[in-house]
Amino acid sequence: MKEIILIKNGELALKGLNRNSFEDKLIKNMKQRINVLGEFEFSKSQSTIMVDPVNEDIDLDDAVDMLSKVFGIAALSRACVCEKELGAIQQTACDYLEEQLEEAKTFKVEAKRSDKKFPLKSPEICREVGGYILSRFHNLKVDVHNPDVVVTVEVREKYAFVRGNNIKGAGGMPTGTSGRAGILISGGIDSPVAAYMMAKRGVELCAVHFASPPYTSELAEMKVLELLRRVAKYSGVITTFVVPFTKLQEAIRDLCPEEYFTIIMRRIMMMISERIAKEQNCSALITGESVGQVASQTMYALACTDCAVNMPVFRPCIGMDKEEIIAISRKIDTFETSIQPYEDCCTVFTPKHPKTRPQIDDVLKAEAKIENLDELIEDAISTARKVIIR
Repeated sequence: MKEIILIKNGELALKGLNRNSFEDKLIKNMKQRINVLGEFEFSKSQSTIMVDPVNEDIDLDDAVDMLSKVFGIAALSRACVCEKELGAIQQTACDYLEEQLEEAKTFKVEAKRSDKKFPLKSPEICREVGGYILSRFHNLKVDVHNPDVVVTVEVREKYAFVRGNNIKGAGGMPTGTSGRAGILISGGIDSPVAAYMMAKRGVELCAVHFASPPYTSELAEMKVLELLRRVAKYSGVITTFVVPFTKLQEAIRDLCPEEYFTIIMRRIMMMISERIAKEQNCSALITGESVGQVASQTMYALACTDCAVNMPVFRPCIGMDKEEIIAISRKIDTFETSIQPYEDCCTVFTPKHPKTRPQIDDVLKAEAKIENLDELIEDAISTARKVIIR
């Protein structure tokens, strides 16, 4: 039996005249994700993309697993190719889906007839194939509302395809169709979730991480890179910059009022990230902040942070509570890594009584005490280390 993978692209069908460019980008992303497994051929037909393995030894289980994490795919399924003849379709449905049908109690048949020359209409295909399955599997009953197995027959121009239940895809938009943005990534729970959520809307990611040795360890940096690898399973390649931040944090500690430590640190991180983002052709910044979660994430503090940059700042977690964020982190397999006890620079020199309602004039006055701030920022950017995450 020849097997292929059928891809349903969901909301891309609504893109009108731009639909082809979105589908082409999706195909490019799929190729990049599964080319390690072997050679595949891709073809488009209506709202379906067909992925045909060229080599017989390709592991389709691995291919399906990888493709299920590609943004822009609403659903996918393995399917068997057969001749456009009723007897062949009936036999293929029973043989190809034998294991699923033996374990199920209920089923139904759905049919899609793209080739209008095929002698049977869709309801007739459903009736004939369903009757044949019932004659072969006496454990089954028909349930058109909530069946255990949906047998789908697609009759196209050259061949027919038979498949079982769909596998839910990652959804969203193909990565790269909505521009490029820089994500400020820490070792916590929130920022990997924010990265995932923006990538799901088609944003290509560039990451910036701040390291402050000896106050932060090499293990903390390794933890962040591992988090990015897990996000990259969905987003694709993430160009990452590890920025040395020790001198800047020490300057904040030595020269600025303690209650402003965190807000000034966040502002400087934003300034550096904006510079790197512009060099990487990004149009926005992303953070994992949520209103009121910590002292630096009050509306007043966020307003002072945003004043440090001219780029738009996206905060996809802004209205979510911690449990909602944790649920997504578990879904994308970043939670267990995020809670490893290796602290990042956001926990260094934390003030005992941070300012929760800072005013921008007071923040700028406190920040101005770092007279060589521009020089320190330039040094941090010039010594940043580039890492490619796949």
